[in-house]
Amino acid sequence: MTTANIEPQGLAGNDRLVILASSVGTVIEWYDFYLYGSLAAIITAQFFSGVNETTGYIFALMAFAAGFAVRPFGAIVFGRLGDLWGRKNTFLVTMLLMGLSTFVVGLLPNYATIGIAAPIILVLMRLVQGLALGGEYGGAATYVAEHAPPGKRGFYTSFIQITATAGLMISLLVILGTRFALGEDAFLDWGWRIPFLVSILMLGVSLLIRLKLAESPAFARMKAEGKGSTTPLKDSFGQWPNLKLVLIALFGLAAGQAVVWYSGQFYAMFFLERVLKVDGPLAQLMTAAALLLATPFFVFWGWLSDKVGRKPIILGGCLIAALTYFPLFHALTGAANPQLAAATASSPVQVHADPSDCAFQFDPVGKQTFTSSCDLAKSYLAKAGVSYSNAIAPAGSPAEIRIGAATVKSFNSVIAEDVQSGSLPAGAITRAEFAVRKTAFEKDLAAALASAGYPARADSALVNKPLTIAILFVLVFYVTMVYGPIAAALVEMFPTSIRYTSMSLPYHVGNGWFGGFLPTTAFAMVAATGNIYYGLWYPVVIAVVTAIVGLLLVREGRSVDIHA
Repeated sequence: MTTANIEPQGLAGNDRLVILASSVGTVIEWYDFYLYGSLAAIITAQFFSGVNETTGYIFALMAFAAGFAVRPFGAIVFGRLGDLWGRKNTFLVTMLLMGLSTFVVGLLPNYATIGIAAPIILVLMRLVQGLALGGEYGGAATYVAEHAPPGKRGFYTSFIQITATAGLMISLLVILGTRFALGEDAFLDWGWRIPFLVSILMLGVSLLIRLKLAESPAFARMKAEGKGSTTPLKDSFGQWPNLKLVLIALFGLAAGQAVVWYSGQFYAMFFLERVLKVDGPLAQLMTAAALLLATPFFVFWGWLSDKVGRKPIILGGCLIAALTYFPLFHALTGAANPQLAAATASSPVQVHADPSDCAFQFDPVGKQTFTSSCDLAKSYLAKAGVSYSNAIAPAGSPAEIRIGAATVKSFNSVIAEDVQSGSLPAGAITRAEFAVRKTAFEKDLAAALASAGYPARADSALVNKPLTIAILFVLVFYVTMVYGPIAAALVEMFPTSIRYTSMSLPYHVGNGWFGGFLPTTAFAMVAATGNIYYGLWYPVVIAVVTAIVGLLLVREGRSVDIHA
């Protein structure tokens, strides 16, 4: 049986509605999902104000990642329903869950109002969002692919691939518009809720459009012929031939695609705001400009993949990204914060400390105080976004921060209130005295950094905006290469009866785990080493692994009959 025999007559007249309805709904889901990432700094202040600043920001990133962590479970739950119940019905449910959970975040009282309940409810809503998104994408991609005429699957599904970037771009534009309309003070106080609340209007429009859709022709034909799977989970993951395909799809396509996607669109923005200290609205505006310029290339690569294949484009994008990330992010520093780049080159910072004096500064409870001389030094430098190298100092000696030719000494202390019993050791001080000494130390360190040319914030007037946008464009261009053809590539690997389930899991493990944890992992790697570029090793290694696995094991599927 050929594909031509299966395609219903007159389908071409419905193509626009199929693509529009699937894409609009998915755009709204991505918009909802990425509002959180775009507002991570404000979310930290609103919902994690009961912990110290560094821990709060890591918690905020972890809550962001929590939505990604559960995406594979959403893929399993809703993928199964999609293979049993139908593509259309399933992604209507996922869209409702996403829209309502986002609306709740917009109404949620902050930490100052209801205490620890605020971050707990926030994380619960993120989990609901992750489950919903885990079911949405596979349904939309499968639905469009099963409607596509022969030889146009890459082109048709590339419009679904635009949705993630479009959702991010729209979220940035809504945030920027709200910021400028209300003013920064009002936005930080309460205006940040507006982008979450307006999503309910988008949800209503999207539902109206999607209700006009009919079921996928491939799924309808399969059901009519009685060929559907009654145990899609068992058939997908309980039989080695299909499980092997799932693993190949994950490590040979999805994992590398995911880290390139999140590096180019999310980590780049985090890097601008958190590390390079670029003003938030300016960073978001430049990111939105790069996204707007690059978005048409999703469709281009999807169209080209129908001609030359999915595999060479996706794997080529992974490899090129891995080879150029380090020079591109170095160039981004020079363009976005030239003062920081100049100071780093002329007056490198080095922390001389006793390794036993240095703790891993992550406090799960959020109440621990890091008071060693090494911790005081590294905590301040990490907060300031200053890159530094580490050197071993004699045991027991206080840490020293060397900034070019200048040296600032930290101090060792024992806080009297922290001693549980016995006589106080020599040199013990009260907590109030410690606060005074810490303030004086940080003031001296700030002055030394300023004297060496290190800026407290990026000067917006000195940001080379065209060059910064150009670099961001290149990073997103890589995203379009790996992401444009990925839906078609995954759809073509699995049979209709278990397609929704089988393709959804590797996609969401790749994007939810390998990609979604990238900002948190990279930030932790930077904080641990002091090298602002060290976190790039995470996407580089995974992208290279995917290029190798994909080259050896992935079979090209652009000529496969997905209706057979």
